[in-house]
Amino acid sequence: MGFSSGIIGLPNVGKSTLFNVLASARAHVANFPFTTVDRNVGIVPVPDGRLESLAAIFKPPKVIPTSIEFVDIAGLVKGASKGEGLGNQFLGHIREVDALTHVVRCFKSENVVHVYNDVDPVRDIEIVETELVIKDLETVEKRLHDTEKHAKSGEKKYQAQIEFYSAVKRTLSEGKLIRQLHLKEEEAALLRDLHLLTDKPVMYLANVDEEGLSKTSEWAKSVMERGRRVGSPVLIVCAELEAELAELQPEERVAFLKDLGLQETGLSKVIREGYHLLELLTFFTHNEKELHAWTIKRGTKAPQAAGRVHSDFEKGFIRAEVMKYSDLIAVGSEHALRVKGLLAPHGHDYIVEDGDVIYFRFHV
Repeated sequence: MGFSSGIIGLPNVGKSTLFNVLASARAHVANFPFTTVDRNVGIVPVPDGRLESLAAIFKPPKVIPTSIEFVDIAGLVKGASKGEGLGNQFLGHIREVDALTHVVRCFKSENVVHVYNDVDPVRDIEIVETELVIKDLETVEKRLHDTEKHAKSGEKKYQAQIEFYSAVKRTLSEGKLIRQLHLKEEEAALLRDLHLLTDKPVMYLANVDEEGLSKTSEWAKSVMERGRRVGSPVLIVCAELEAELAELQPEERVAFLKDLGLQETGLSKVIREGYHLLELLTFFTHNEKELHAWTIKRGTKAPQAAGRVHSDFEKGFIRAEVMKYSDLIAVGSEHALRVKGLLAPHGHDYIVEDGDVIYFRFHV
């Protein structure tokens, strides 16, 4: 799996339409709130032109791309944390995703009702994020209560944890998002297993009409300003248009995009921004059976990258034999690359780079 993203937003903002496009799924879409009454999960392969080029060189029987999981839950409304609507029932389903994709409505339509009867993207964002804050507050309060019980044993570590969780509770009570705090590593570790929703990286998807792709509306601009202020990327997409594109054959899709003056689909934008947001990269492995793409965090060392392939590879790691993608493409074959001395052995301290093609040596 490359990464996982939870799709959130108010009802009727285009979440399920975008999910259908992103995950090549068919979640039910209709013009009334709370159409999504259960979570929808879709796994989509990450398009990567380098795989095709490498496959032409290695000619493997099987090519396996890395993938992304999208989780679409019911729309959130004001009071969701207190039982309003259906969204609160499914917030637990996105606790363990890597990031959140927050879809915001930036178009007006007589045919698609707005749950609050008018278009106001910043208000809509604040409503959803307030519900996430309240849900996180419940989680932290429970952890604080449990820690206070453990503290009766007299262990000093619990007192420090009580002070930290109390500070986090105060932050959430003020309506602030955890991801905006500057935490020390030991503090971040205390929160990690809580999977707080406001601690996750977020990208905003401003869902516009077709005109909004060529002329940025004031609604979209307000989302972009919000994104700049809180440090979250903003992507401009048209869910309706993306749905049309998804129905076309690849060659027709390219032509359609060109006619519209667009360089890429919304899926490509989300994937690229998701990798940037989470500081991810892709490396490749190959053998006589398959060519495989893998996703890891930037800064990952070779043994840990090996563990991504198989835990035994990390435990018995000896070295990583690395071919650079650009070198392979330039010389045209693995044999030619070896002859030119471009295959480099690396040890435990090697930091894997984007596009590396690696053969791991390990003890059984």
